[in-house]
Amino acid sequence: MNESAVRRHVRRAAFLFDAMQFAGWRIVRLDETESTNDAARGGRAGEVYVARRQTAGRGRIGHRWLAEPGANLTMSAVIDVSGLDAQAAATLPLAVGLAVAEAFDGAVAGIGLKWPNDVLVAGRKLAGILCERDGGNAIAGIGVNVRQTRFAPEIAGRAVSLARLGVSMTVEEALDATLASLARVAAEWKDGGFAAIWPRIAALDLLKGKFVRVVQTDGDESPAEGLCGGVAEDGSLDVGGRKIWAGEAIARHVGFYGRMPP
Repeated sequence: MNESAVRRHVRRAAFLFDAMQFAGWRIVRLDETESTNDAARGGRAGEVYVARRQTAGRGRIGHRWLAEPGANLTMSAVIDVSGLDAQAAATLPLAVGLAVAEAFDGAVAGIGLKWPNDVLVAGRKLAGILCERDGGNAIAGIGVNVRQTRFAPEIAGRAVSLARLGVSMTVEEALDATLASLARVAAEWKDGGFAAIWPRIAALDLLKGKFVRVVQTDGDESPAEGLCGGVAEDGSLDVGGRKIWAGEAIARHVGFYGRMPP
């Protein structure tokens, strides 16, 4: 066996080890918690905190995450990122978004990703991601609208659920689908880096080709505006030829137009 073959064998073994490690998620069930991300803080890699009800769920940039108790998936997975540099670890929200999108793309038509952390269908949010660093681990918070059919007035025009899309699925089934997909994508991401999953993210990119305005959160307070070139191979967003690493993106048109059920 030549050196190249040995290297491929070792990388394949490492990939299988990672996949097996992720497949053995240890689920911690909570009836109620303020936030699953807070509950997961200090947890061990491989632990998944699932709550029936969150009283202070949150998204990025201080946004609240509103979910009907028992009707939606609210969970946080603890993922070991100790072997990754800061830039590589920063692409985790996109990897998690891909995992969620691929968990449901067989059941939902037109699912896509809005950089850096939203899963949308017909321009409405089906799922949101919030990743936070915790020492050598990252906490991947995931909220998926599963069975909820009515939303609070402040999000009613922007939210959708699997039930509203005609998909009959229990929260437990949504959890199983999400964890299976997350195990696979996280192993690919850790083994091959962001480049290993980037083509699939690019194929689901809803911002590419749109005129966008990004309010940045990486220390540069000036908004970036321009034609979006999409998610780059390093995880940044190309806005008018400028690399944006963090922020809130607003597009003139996101996704496709479609009439949502009443």
